[in-house]
Amino acid sequence: MFSFIKSLFGASTDYKALMLKGAIIIDVRSPTEFDSGHIKNSKNIPLNIIQREVTIIKKMGKPIITVCQSGGRSSMAKTILKNEGIEVYNGGAWFKLNSKIM
Repeated sequence: MFSFIKSLFGASTDYKALMLKGAIIIDVRSPTEFDSGHIKNSKNIPLNIIQREVTIIKKMGKPIITVCQSGGRSSMAKTILKNEGIEVYNGGAWFKLNSKIM
């Protein structure tokens, strides 16, 4: 029964496993928001410039996890990067993801 439900709704993402694969966390909030708190070693690429940074992100060659304050901007960033062929996951709110990968 559980596998049937998982197939309907999808399995939750194993962020710890992604981090072990070398995933890079991209925080798409503004620099001011990022400076007020962020996940250690995450990169700050605000949503409004992420499209022009696609080439650099592709060169990283790693899975990407996008985060923001609540999950809205990271969802938009995920869509942009996915449309560019990048393996990307929406990590949602940065502080919630931080507790999942610790």
